Amino acid sequence: MHDSGEPQDGHNKIPKGWLLFFFGGIIFLVGYTVAYTPAISGWSFYKEYEQEMAAAAKTVKTDTVKEYTDNKDAIEDGKEIFASTCAPCHNADATGGIGPNLTAPKLKYGSLRTDLYETVTKGRPNGMPSFLQQIGSEKISKVIAYLETLRKP
Repeated sequence: MHDSGEPQDGHNKIPKGWLLFFFGGIIFLVGYTVAYTPAISGWSFYKEYEQEMAAAAKTVKTDTVKEYTDNKDAIEDGKEIFASTCAPCHNADATGGIGPNLTAPKLKYGSLRTDLYETVTKGRPNGMPSFLQQIGSEKISKVIAYLETLRKP
């Protein structure tokens, strides 16, 4: 033995708490890996996500477009909403810019009031986002009433 007067660490044992933590961590990691690895357990976040989305779709009520065709106040409100929300992409006169021309007689996803409502509420691929959460169904109906005035000859 060395008798240098300094403490020696060669024969100290690991504290039992650290051993318990170490082996507990290993057991946890093995259990977690077995439970959440799709190849082993079959569990998938995507399955749960699809189930939650299907359940949520059942609870969402479907709104329909409201009729504001001859309502001058609603059309004026729709013009203001269009100017603040839609004009950055479709231009102030709705003749198109980043987004398509909305004054054209035929539109890509349909020209009926219900088609326009679906486009604005749900969005479309390649750039058209959904606006239902931002402005609500009533304001969307007013914007559509305004767009109809631009499309009439």
